[in-house]
Amino acid sequence: MKCLADMGLALSTAHALRQHGHDVRHLSEEGLQRLSDPLILEKARREERLVITSDLDFADLLALGAYALPSVILLRLQNQTPASVIPRLLQVLTECREALTTGAIVTVEETRYRLRRLPITPSTQ
Repeated sequence: MKCLADMGLALSTAHALRQHGHDVRHLSEEGLQRLSDPLILEKARREERLVITSDLDFADLLALGAYALPSVILLRLQNQTPASVIPRLLQVLTECREALTTGAIVTVEETRYRLRRLPITPSTQ
């Protein structure tokens, strides 16, 4: 899959995802360490990439804008080391491939992940 890695993701994790066949760009490798969240989303949308992040703001921005893309993988792991993150990401990229292609937010935790399709619509309660 085509991914854009936010600054919270270790470069070694991005390299490992590449070794498993994913097209991953890390913001730091492009000199974009200070790019704002809205511009990161726009870059990902323009390049047809999903965003991998641990920043909750991305989900909020997608919900507020009622955007269908880009998809976001939100890492909420207690252990953020590459040894913990890489297998979880590989699992989610495989198991949620279709949803990530069409628009979703996948929140990844140690023992589970939660998938929410985009766009997020307000509840009618």
